[in-house]
Amino acid sequence: MPVSGAPGTDEVPATHEPTGAEGDTESALSPGGSAAEGPGEAPRARRWCRGTRLLVGATATWTLLLGLHVLLAGNWWLWLLVEAVPPLTLVAVPLLLLAVTPLARPVRRWLAPVLVLLLLAGAHLSGFGPGRPGGSTGTTAGGTEVKVFAWSTDYWQMDDDKQDFYAFLRGQDADVYLLQEYLYWEGDEPVRIDDTARLRKEFPGYHVSVEGELLTLSRLPVVAEHHRRVPDTGTAWYHEGSKAQRTDIRVGDRTVSFYNVHMPVPFQVGDNPLSGRFYRFLRDQYEWRDRELDALRSDLAGNPHPALLTGDFNSPWTGSLLDPAPDTQVHSPGSGVLPARSWPVSDYPLPRLWRLDWLFTTEDLAVPGYRFGGGGGFSDHAAQEIRLVVPDPTASGHPKETR
Repeated sequence: MPVSGAPGTDEVPATHEPTGAEGDTESALSPGGSAAEGPGEAPRARRWCRGTRLLVGATATWTLLLGLHVLLAGNWWLWLLVEAVPPLTLVAVPLLLLAVTPLARPVRRWLAPVLVLLLLAGAHLSGFGPGRPGGSTGTTAGGTEVKVFAWSTDYWQMDDDKQDFYAFLRGQDADVYLLQEYLYWEGDEPVRIDDTARLRKEFPGYHVSVEGELLTLSRLPVVAEHHRRVPDTGTAWYHEGSKAQRTDIRVGDRTVSFYNVHMPVPFQVGDNPLSGRFYRFLRDQYEWRDRELDALRSDLAGNPHPALLTGDFNSPWTGSLLDPAPDTQVHSPGSGVLPARSWPVSDYPLPRLWRLDWLFTTEDLAVPGYRFGGGGGFSDHAAQEIRLVVPDPTASGHPKETR
């Protein structure tokens, strides 16, 4: 007769069924699904549980931040601080979370696909993928080619050897130069300069057009210059002048509008982010940039000519923030997988992680060649070397224009 409490021949011993947090912990810790035995097992189990919760929380937080970025970029002045983060961050964060996902066995089966989707979304937003050397729906057949050189010069030749600076510019041999920061800077104030005589000597036969700190040189016929009227007092030429200089230039039998763009900086590197001045400046710069982008879109909407827009937009994000008008397209230099970066390229205490210089065209223009070139010896921005093709009126379907 079996002893009470002992299993008999027809009785099966009860097995221990872990439940709740204990079961989850066992799954999370050992490849076989059971926790290793030992006196320190309980504290270690608690640590793994906390790690799993932290990973899920980090994924949820990143999902929220990514969604807010899509909604708020370009729409809220305080979000300029987030926009300043290198776009590569949108790929680095989900990759890091994916790397530790295998440690969270209870949730990894559903967490990994979520992180892959976040990774793909971040890669798209940050510009990963093959570049578009042409990137245009226009045709290069039966067109006129124009060599364009666009560059943010870092306060002209303020700290550079003037001879070498002008030799560098001449060496580009461009048909159209779109140059920004044609000024000096002292303390907190812009200083207007006039280097017209030297420009005419260095670039004989070129038309020189200046608006504020924007300079356009063209050896093609200039049809019209569009300047904003500003008071001739103090620094109004800089703070109230247009940040998108428009010059209409004759290319073959067509008139093309070239927009030389330099949007305001969002904030000053080195300012104290704990000061009220920092946030007042941030808000004021956002409102200034917003006005300038609105004016640019409005001008494009009423412009009957094909247009090229390029320059320093002072933002690494495209989309609603940078797209000047619905019928324009953005171009990407080269054909590499990594996103193009144009800043900073000179001796600067930051790695080159941002693209601040952009190129847009209307759909009837073609860009068969586009790359970031030299300029690092004189400026913190890479130069944009652009090969533009303007289709002939008969090839593009537009009636022939008269002079």
